[in-house]
Amino acid sequence: MKCTPDLLSRIDLDELMKKDEPPLTFPKTLEEFEYTFNEQGQLRHTTTGEAFVFNAREDLHRWNQKRYEALGEIVTQYVYELLEKKCNMTKVILPVDVTEEEPRSFIYLSADAMSNPAKLLVLIQGGGVVRAGQWARRLIINQDLDSGTQIPFITRAKEEGYGVMVLNPNENHLEVERPAKPTPLPSSEASDEPAEKRECKHDRESKKKRDFYEKYRNPQKESETEQIPIRENGSPEEHLLYVWDHFVSNAAARNVFIVAHSYGGLSLVELMCQREAQVKDRVCAVAMTDSVHNIWHQDASKSIQEWLQQHCRNWVSSPEPLDTPVEPMLPDCPRLSAGTERHELTSWRSFNSIFQFFSKALQTGDEYEESSNTVTTRSSHRTKHEHNHDD
Repeated sequence: MKCTPDLLSRIDLDELMKKDEPPLTFPKTLEEFEYTFNEQGQLRHTTTGEAFVFNAREDLHRWNQKRYEALGEIVTQYVYELLEKKCNMTKVILPVDVTEEEPRSFIYLSADAMSNPAKLLVLIQGGGVVRAGQWARRLIINQDLDSGTQIPFITRAKEEGYGVMVLNPNENHLEVERPAKPTPLPSSEASDEPAEKRECKHDRESKKKRDFYEKYRNPQKESETEQIPIRENGSPEEHLLYVWDHFVSNAAARNVFIVAHSYGGLSLVELMCQREAQVKDRVCAVAMTDSVHNIWHQDASKSIQEWLQQHCRNWVSSPEPLDTPVEPMLPDCPRLSAGTERHELTSWRSFNSIFQFFSKALQTGDEYEESSNTVTTRSSHRTKHEHNHDD
């Protein structure tokens, strides 16, 4: 039976679909997007005053998603500006000995992060697209800056005399465009095929195009990319270990405090598995928020589990009121309700409770050191460490 080409088989569907979906090119600034953050830190349209609308174009999910991601990249840069201008944080490039040619990451430090003799606060976000200074991009765009960024934590920490380190655990690689593959030349054998066979093959290719169009309606081919890992910072766990070894362990503070959200909690437990003695010696208290760590899967020792029970609290998503004890799943740190069932909101909702927990932990630690006659304390270790600062 002879295959008869239909109309669609004679149409370049790639071109047709490109006309159906708008170009995947978007504004580069908030102003061009016609959005701004108001005095309450809420993202609003400059003309209508309305909140951000995800579905700007009906039935074009990929285009809407790409638009959202483009806005998210602008928000990331905006938060960096706030860290530098509002919070007076300094960007420090990683690795510390980076060369001109290799990819790089960075963290943010307060002016006294390395020199504050008393307290240091380390902030670690979860996984995904969030970068330094962010808890949740979704909250920044749809709710406000206070709930979605780490800025309230930084501001309060400074008011209470902490030095501050803002980590950047998801900046793990440089993404570069992969060179296009050369288009293969037509085979010389193709012309030797019978005409009927060539027409049937053409029909099959046409059907493939048509099915693609009907299923996705998303024609624009995105450029292929490849990822070049950042040396010693190729994963969130590597990043935390690197920052610990090169910054936290060399900071002057007698007492280190850590806030770790979601995957940040997993990275922290991994750090303890790698640097148990150091973490126990330097860290006064850890506040996790809806952490995804697992002491069994991560092979955390019994001594690590016991330390977490004493020095750590995990504020988890729960319908119970804030600070209500929640049944523990594993024998590690006690779990408390964050007063919300939304994972991304747990850090913000437990904000006050976390700083109260840190204050009590510091007071308890100071009382213990005053009453202890033991020679080896965090204080004595700190003095010894200062003499070996360059080791």
